[in-house]
Amino acid sequence: MRKLKRYFIFLISILLFCFIGYGAIWVGGSLVVDKEKLSLDGTTTIETTNGEIIGKLYNENRIYISIDEIPEHVKDAFVSIEDRRFYDHFGVDLKSVIRAVYKDILAMGKVEGASTLTQQLAKNLFLYNDKTWSRKAKEVMAAIYLEQQFTKDELLELYLNQLYFGKGVYGLETASHFFFSKSVSDLTFAEGAMLAGLAKAPNGYSPIDYPDKALKRRNIVLQSMEDAGKISHEVRLKEQSTALDLNLQKEKEEPWNDSYMDLVVKEAEEKYKLSLDDLERGGYRIVVNLDNNIQKVAYKKFQDSDYFPGNNDEVEGTFVMMEAKSGKIVATLGGRNYQFGNLDRVLVKRQPGSTFKPLAVYGPAMMKEDAYSAFTLIPDQQMDIHDYEVSNADDTYANITTVYDAIVQSKNTSAVWLLNEIGVDYSKTYLEKMGIQLDNDDKGLAIALGGLTRGVTPIQLMEGYSAFANEGKMVKSYTIDRIYDRYDKVVYEEESRKTKVFSPQVAWDMTKILSTTVKKGTGSAGEYKKALAGKTGSTEHPYVEGQTKDAWFVGYTPEYVSVLWMGYDQSDENHYLTGGSSYPTALTKSILTELDKENSLSKDFIKPSNVKDLPEPILLPEIENIRAELEFGGVSFVRGKISWNGSQDKRVVYRIYREKDGIDERVGEVTGKDEFYINFNLFHSNNYYVVPYDPLTKLEGVRSDTVNLSYLKPSREQRR
Repeated sequence: MRKLKRYFIFLISILLFCFIGYGAIWVGGSLVVDKEKLSLDGTTTIETTNGEIIGKLYNENRIYISIDEIPEHVKDAFVSIEDRRFYDHFGVDLKSVIRAVYKDILAMGKVEGASTLTQQLAKNLFLYNDKTWSRKAKEVMAAIYLEQQFTKDELLELYLNQLYFGKGVYGLETASHFFFSKSVSDLTFAEGAMLAGLAKAPNGYSPIDYPDKALKRRNIVLQSMEDAGKISHEVRLKEQSTALDLNLQKEKEEPWNDSYMDLVVKEAEEKYKLSLDDLERGGYRIVVNLDNNIQKVAYKKFQDSDYFPGNNDEVEGTFVMMEAKSGKIVATLGGRNYQFGNLDRVLVKRQPGSTFKPLAVYGPAMMKEDAYSAFTLIPDQQMDIHDYEVSNADDTYANITTVYDAIVQSKNTSAVWLLNEIGVDYSKTYLEKMGIQLDNDDKGLAIALGGLTRGVTPIQLMEGYSAFANEGKMVKSYTIDRIYDRYDKVVYEEESRKTKVFSPQVAWDMTKILSTTVKKGTGSAGEYKKALAGKTGSTEHPYVEGQTKDAWFVGYTPEYVSVLWMGYDQSDENHYLTGGSSYPTALTKSILTELDKENSLSKDFIKPSNVKDLPEPILLPEIENIRAELEFGGVSFVRGKISWNGSQDKRVVYRIYREKDGIDERVGEVTGKDEFYINFNLFHSNNYYVVPYDPLTKLEGVRSDTVNLSYLKPSREQRR
């Protein structure tokens, strides 16, 4: 009985010792394991909607892959060569440990490892690579702890994703793409074995630097797979007979994409709260709206110095383009030779010049449909309003003009007068709808000419003009279409967002006017034969008289809205443009011409069904060769006929006046004709003249010469 009692106490002591020991190991392991490091850094890829990768962001170049996506023969290769008893042990292989300890004792030092895959994982994630008993003890404790927290498949997944394969490549999937330009799922037995061979010494067995060593190591792995019963003898011989057959992934040099990547990173942070550090560690897949062809065309055009009229070669530019209907940004250039992290000029606020007139003045004014339309007459003369003096850039004035012509010819005086009429506060309400928030100090009429305290960004201008291109609705621009996490789950997705700013009628009228601006007005520089509406703008240089600081062109087609700016990052006596807005206009048209060669763009703007068309302006003619004659016969027996050479525009109305007792009397009018008949008394003699009349503006033009209609003496007097 006493022996039984002693045996029982001994057994309890052993169990208690084991329990305490295991608990100590478990606690020790929990202290070694840093759970944050279990979330491996992953490479974030930025790719187009058709799957083309345009860039990567990473601390460690790693594409994470799930264990379910890894073929069995690839998993077998790693397990066979690194830890054949992986599925049988509890984190530590006691047989291997005893053998290693025996050899270490004989050598009086740490000479042989006995690490399982789990121990390697613990060492790589949480410990330094020093050969000491202390580090080994921590490794064992961490391995046992990990085995209790994770399944074998989860541990193998972590192991294969954290492995370093040399050449800056982390993780099995990344290595597969790097060495063979394919996914792990497509690897052959030999290819999987070669990658498994790199686990022990990625630099020493590098197939690039040491192909012979890599080949021998691969064959050892294949032999190990046969020994473990994972492949047959025949398969092993067949695979060992193959060459390495590397197909190294070639990194494309596409400098034109740096600008777009930078804008994507900024959008991810501002809109989705993903910092650059988050992206470099998170392993996201960001699908963006880039059109690589448009981006490349714009980039190459920006390398042509003939388009940039600077007084030195430091002249810069920026370009951004989005789809008119969706707001998807398809191209952006932050500068002429932009590199990732540089000053992104597409986000820099600048004075917009006359490009601001349609947004701040004419669009809002035309929303007062009872007061202003395209053919409303407004002043065009030098003026001083509330101590703000304004004159036209070319110092010529028509005294009176239409809203239509004021836009086409970019009349400063008319814009300032009209802003004063509608009110600055009224204008600001429309700008705010477009997302343009002016500075508190922007209270004056200089707003009409783009004279702002802080200015606007090219993106803000682009979004503002999208309202004209999209039936009055401003479209918010964006680069990121969707974001997937490392497990290929959609975590963010963008949709087109629109804000109603103008009526469809005002938007269509403005499109027609700005189309004329491009054809016949200030935007006529360069050549593009299809549908394009747009507005130029420029600002005076503050230090060099007669030279330009900023040059702009904002344009849109039925497909796209774009903004192009030229200038210098600093403005002083040594940095100025020697040309104006004709240069960005011509460059934009050149870009569109190239795009049209690849994918045909629209020939015309299509009028929406819910608006009335805006007629072309009427150009009143100078009436020449006016004639008067009598015709006999008919009901009236005799009648007078007045004829002239007029306009080919059949919309022109001709008013016929008779001079009588010093008072001019209108006797009739005809539309689109160049003759008029008058009932005539043979005993009378009268003088007549013709005046052209514009039914759109309700303005008369210049009167013709006077002709005399008389039976006795038909004559023509040359007077006005």
